[in-house]
Amino acid sequence: MERISIQAEKREGAGKGVARTLRREGKVPAVLYRAGKAQSIQLSRKELSKLINKVAGEQVMVDLQFADGEKKLALLKNFQVDPIRSELLHTDFFEVSLTETVRITVHVTTKGEPIGVKRDGGILQHPIREIMIECLPDKIPGKIELDISKLEVGQSLHVSDLRVEEGIKILTDPHEVIVNVVESAVEVAPVAEVVAPVTAEPEVIKKGKKEEEGAAAPEKKGK
Repeated sequence: MERISIQAEKREGAGKGVARTLRREGKVPAVLYRAGKAQSIQLSRKELSKLINKVAGEQVMVDLQFADGEKKLALLKNFQVDPIRSELLHTDFFEVSLTETVRITVHVTTKGEPIGVKRDGGILQHPIREIMIECLPDKIPGKIELDISKLEVGQSLHVSDLRVEEGIKILTDPHEVIVNVVESAVEVAPVAEVVAPVTAEPEVIKKGKKEEEGAAAPEKKGK
């Protein structure tokens, strides 16, 4: 697992006002958690942004180096970003010890294109993208890769199909489906609407007055 060093400072103040002041100074408020306790710290936004962009979602251990010479080993737990300005707002770290196991989620990535998709036009689904593991901090993998190139339509790969190094225990249910390939939906042609032919009503011929008056008068017999 990759290990990166970053400068950190201990923070005394708290609240939105303090956080806004720190951000104006190019710093990011953060919290370091350990055994149910929380310590307020602050870091350079520039350094922290480089760290987050470098790891790109992978797990990484961070050496937090303080000005007084103290060092703490931690994992980047999560971070908040302003949705409009894309600016880092806050980060959380979880302090660890190299002699104590930790439980942590790890991202599962896929390798290759399934036969069922490439050859048969199936659809690849990802029910889960992360799993929970337990191990010593220096055993945590940045990610777990899964080869899906031989997957055919109707087949799936489960948590039990993952291969990890010795010393890593997978806690997620082994029956959980990670990826599967299903048939693409059959497109049903729209049924044309049958319009019944309109039958013209028989024309009603009305006799006009002239026609009535022009009718031949009955023949009178002479005397």
